[in-house]
Amino acid sequence: MQSPIVDIIIPVWNNPFETRACLAAILAHSPEARLIVVDNGSSRETELMLEEFSEPLGDQGLFIKSDRNVGLIPAINIGLARSDGDFAVVLGPHVQVTPGWLEGLLAAARTTDTGIVSPVFVGRNVPVTHPITRGSSTMETFGISFSGMMIKTELYMLVGGFDVEMDAGEWCLKDYIRRAWNKGFHTCVTSRSRVICGKETVFGSNQRRLDRICLSRAGYHERWGGARHYAIYFGRKIDIGSLTETIDTILQGARQGHTFSLLLHRRQNSAFQRLGWSALHTGIQIKPLSPIMPKRDIIRQLKALKTAIPDLILVNGTEESLFPGVEAASPFSAVADAIADFAPNLNESSPKEQL
Repeated sequence: MQSPIVDIIIPVWNNPFETRACLAAILAHSPEARLIVVDNGSSRETELMLEEFSEPLGDQGLFIKSDRNVGLIPAINIGLARSDGDFAVVLGPHVQVTPGWLEGLLAAARTTDTGIVSPVFVGRNVPVTHPITRGSSTMETFGISFSGMMIKTELYMLVGGFDVEMDAGEWCLKDYIRRAWNKGFHTCVTSRSRVICGKETVFGSNQRRLDRICLSRAGYHERWGGARHYAIYFGRKIDIGSLTETIDTILQGARQGHTFSLLLHRRQNSAFQRLGWSALHTGIQIKPLSPIMPKRDIIRQLKALKTAIPDLILVNGTEESLFPGVEAASPFSAVADAIADFAPNLNESSPKEQL
């Protein structure tokens, strides 16, 4: 079987020593990949370093020079447009890859419906944390970062690049995940791939970034709706076999960016692990209940959740299961209806790439 062609896109703006270390690690741990470096209007010092670095690469390196800093998202889009591999990896110049990082991403990306794969980030400047369930190596997620991700070319051909009208972070990435899901592709994180994050260079003034984030958040909510955090209790006597459709709905909600805390009794927790439901998505969090005093534990856990998440929504998993000591909780049918309202339309066109 022929090995997949992988292009690694690195948008660069100054920081020559950090960038050189990033490029050297890529060559050491993934020599079969091609480098696409987009020099985003860097200083002459950085430009000379890139020229020196590129000389021995030949066809394994493509260096694109912009006379000015066009911004992170346009620079990444320029690199994606020049990629002709089976997979494209976006990597920040503040990141250093580790042995086996690329093989881990490829292993996770080979499943048919996976379009985006994130590595696990380690170091002092981790942009995203992924609560991967013990015993699992790959889970779906709604958290990715421009510090590192793999995009399947098949997905890029369908949805194009990132929306340059959004911020260079959270809301732009969430928008891309939703666009990918609208075309039937899932987003995953794999612990088989690890990269080390240094401190990322931040562009522009704080006020300008905050304004951009506010506009991006509003644009995302208008396009896709807001995200909610639900706490769900199924009761002690529920038949786990009857929850298949409910769990599927919860998974669809997690793919929309919602978070679910499921309060489970001991036998329910064991059944979830056996069925693989505890490792479906990083947005589905399992909260095991104490077998000795479960009602008291529910009250304790709800208090902790409400302290961390003031707008937490309590949900009765079934009509028969009621939260102990809670007078008002939403029925699961209301949650299911809200999720269905924003289910993907595979025939709907995605927002166009803007360069």
